Amino acid sequence: MITKLTWRNLWRNKRRTFITMGSVTFAVVLAVAMQSFQRGIFDNLVKNVVGFYYGYIQMHSKGYWEERIIDNGFIPDDSLLQRLQQTDGVTKLVPRLETFVLVSSGNTTKGAMLVGTDPEKENEFSHLETKLINGTYFTGSEEQAILGEGLSERLNITTGDTIVILSQGYQGTLAAGKYPVKAIAHFGSPDLNDRVLYLPLATTQSFLNAEGLLTSVSFGIHDPGKMMEVQQNISASAGSLYEIMNWKELMPEIANHIRADGGSFYIFTGILYLIIAFGIFGTILMMTTERRFEFGMLVAIGMKKIRLGLTLLIETIWITIAGVVAGLLISWPIVTWFSKNPIRISGKMAEVYERFGFEALFPTAVHVPIFITQSVIVLTIALLLGLYPVWYVFKLDPVSAMKK
Repeated sequence: MITKLTWRNLWRNKRRTFITMGSVTFAVVLAVAMQSFQRGIFDNLVKNVVGFYYGYIQMHSKGYWEERIIDNGFIPDDSLLQRLQQTDGVTKLVPRLETFVLVSSGNTTKGAMLVGTDPEKENEFSHLETKLINGTYFTGSEEQAILGEGLSERLNITTGDTIVILSQGYQGTLAAGKYPVKAIAHFGSPDLNDRVLYLPLATTQSFLNAEGLLTSVSFGIHDPGKMMEVQQNISASAGSLYEIMNWKELMPEIANHIRADGGSFYIFTGILYLIIAFGIFGTILMMTTERRFEFGMLVAIGMKKIRLGLTLLIETIWITIAGVVAGLLISWPIVTWFSKNPIRISGKMAEVYERFGFEALFPTAVHVPIFITQSVIVLTIALLLGLYPVWYVFKLDPVSAMKK
């Protein structure tokens, strides 16, 4: 009986039902979109800076990160890299030899970070070949270079041109060499784009008079959520001669930025939930006020207030659930579209982001827990506010309610 009455009440005034349902739907879409953008922006930042180059975890000889010179590098034994590759949780690793150099072309000289890397492993790890905008990828240990797009523009060179590299080699030796530019690459991180220079690992070791030497090993991991556990596994495999650092330790400024933004996000989220609550309550209040005469008449002809309150509560539950489902159906394609077509800002705001080394790109993250969490929160808010009509009925005076 109550179920049938509730169903008829919902469709007796379709406009009122759809307005209430629409407020819940809009709340779900807004909450999901905000959470998805926040998660997507942070994921994109980590992917640009961590996934494109640094890796989630790095290994160095002890003390290297405090004084990053090649004399603090290490020569791995034959079994070390194989043992690290087999560590639980590790998917990929790439050995590198890195140092700072001067790069010259004509009368122009710029500082750059030279990265000597295994071409095949580097491509598996950071997909370097997919970032090329001109030229071709390394085919072996050829004596040719790949430059970041920003660095090539600062030197005013392109593929086929020749650069001169000067640096201090291993144990104070002089390192100098001439290398043709094989390709130009574009990176999501403006900082990398403006200063990175790649050579094959063997070529770099020969250039720096550092045969067999490495300064770091970067690791790709299966599950970023288990980063600390994988870090401990790598430390156990590597031994006490090496320091194992995750990306938060390597780049604390970015970790602090994400933490600070995360704190401010919770404040904005709280404000959003207040707005959502007032929006939903406004529609429920309107619905309750419109039906004041109806409630008074039902109570006057003998309907028990507890039965009427239960009817209203079931109405609220049905409307809220329908609104949440509609919100999910609408928000899913919106979030998916923005994940594939992210918002790219330009102008002075983009320059501010790039000055801090971030790509001015705002994608969304399509994570199922976001949809579930936000839907449950909005559903809970709506159901709690839905208790107001029940309270209103219990306080109702039928004679006063039927007066026009």
